[in-house]
Amino acid sequence: MLTTNPYDDDKLREECGVFGVSGAEGAAALVALGLHALQHRGQEAVGISSFDGQQFHTHRAMGHVAGNFDRPEIIDALAGDVAAGHVRYSTTGETALRNVQPLYAELASGGFAIAHNGNISNAMRLRRDLIRSGSIFQSTSDTETIIHLVATSHYRTLLDKFIDALKRIEGAYSLIVMTPEGMIACRDPLGIRPLVMGKLGESVIFASETVALDVVGATYERDVEPGELVIVKGTEVRSIRPFAARPARPCIFEWVYFSRPDSIAEDRSVYSVRKEIGAQLAAESPVDADLVIPVPDSGVPAAIGYAQASGIPFELGIIRSHYVGRTFIQPGDKVRHLGVKLKHNANRSLIAGKRVILVDDSIVRGTTSLKIVQMMRDAGAAEVHMRIASPPTRHSCFYGVDTPERAKLLAAKHDVGGMTDFIHADSLAFVSIDGLYKALGQPARAEREPGYCDACFTGDYPTPLTDQDETTQVDQFAMLEERVG
Repeated sequence: MLTTNPYDDDKLREECGVFGVSGAEGAAALVALGLHALQHRGQEAVGISSFDGQQFHTHRAMGHVAGNFDRPEIIDALAGDVAAGHVRYSTTGETALRNVQPLYAELASGGFAIAHNGNISNAMRLRRDLIRSGSIFQSTSDTETIIHLVATSHYRTLLDKFIDALKRIEGAYSLIVMTPEGMIACRDPLGIRPLVMGKLGESVIFASETVALDVVGATYERDVEPGELVIVKGTEVRSIRPFAARPARPCIFEWVYFSRPDSIAEDRSVYSVRKEIGAQLAAESPVDADLVIPVPDSGVPAAIGYAQASGIPFELGIIRSHYVGRTFIQPGDKVRHLGVKLKHNANRSLIAGKRVILVDDSIVRGTTSLKIVQMMRDAGAAEVHMRIASPPTRHSCFYGVDTPERAKLLAAKHDVGGMTDFIHADSLAFVSIDGLYKALGQPARAEREPGYCDACFTGDYPTPLTDQDETTQVDQFAMLEERVG
């Protein structure tokens, strides 16, 4: 039984979502509600851990929040006024229950539960060194590396051990940690992955997005800053910054696709930014047409912005079924090619004889774009023009997004002309990298300090990629041996 759409393999997969509550009666119930709002960030597995002042309690399961945390007996077993949860789409580690977070371990200082959004780019090297030193891993998740680094640190206090561990890892992380001493929430020094802080009465709440605060009735306080650790113990909240200050590089793809449009980030509406991206796209790549049609649902805000800026009517020319991909049994090969029609269907009476502009958030492999363009032609469209609300995705992400290897990215193999031919469109255009930054309120992308992580578009990775570099070297040695042989 699948919990993700078997046909939706032409999108960058959501990373993960985290949600934590400290100081609220029935904290686990609040966490379950918050995770519902973050379900779009990870649909393979879900887990919640709680602490009642004496013991930790954990329930983890494959699948969605609904169906796993909708029974009173499950929530009642997660006792305590402190709890944290996680929704997962695997980026590192197999899809298995042992990798479902929060991960939990008994350390010398007591219980330690951790929920992680992001990816540690030197986890393989650290894991290898830890195993040689005697560590025994229970999962294949990169997150477990943090637990072992804390456990083996020579510092005295748990907080110092945790900071020592963070200083040894590379990559991206937003973490919520539960210990007998309290809750710790933190972001990596570049702030690549998001994390916000809110209040519900006297309770403190952390979440990947503000929409999760809205759902539980909490008030947004502020973002957890890059490199900041927020420590909550009872009613005491304090902040420390153990890392040297660096220019922040939050993930720019949160604005394009990952975040829910009703979230707020950096004091800006995600929905409004996506509309502005569409307006930039209309200014950069106009075309004579009769209709602007979004590829639902992620293309809707940008399509509205494109239509408003261009004066071309916005219409729902593609109708999406919301019932595909939720515990959908995978069909046989004979009907697999019908998958796109199960999820999307052309509004034929609207499209016939029209010149249409399709607006989508991105092109990854290009297979879905190809099928949707063909769907428009089968519905009688006179012309089909594709407009993409992000620059071409030419590079893989190593910071917590499940990106296909670079050889499978359409933009890594073809220029725009070749991509146009591949999807059989009359024209294809992407918003420029400068246009994307303009939509975010900047005059253009600054080469020296861009302000965002945009490596999937530019190849400009803001941190070392230790594991990737070592893997590439091994692959090169293997190729050399083959040639010599």
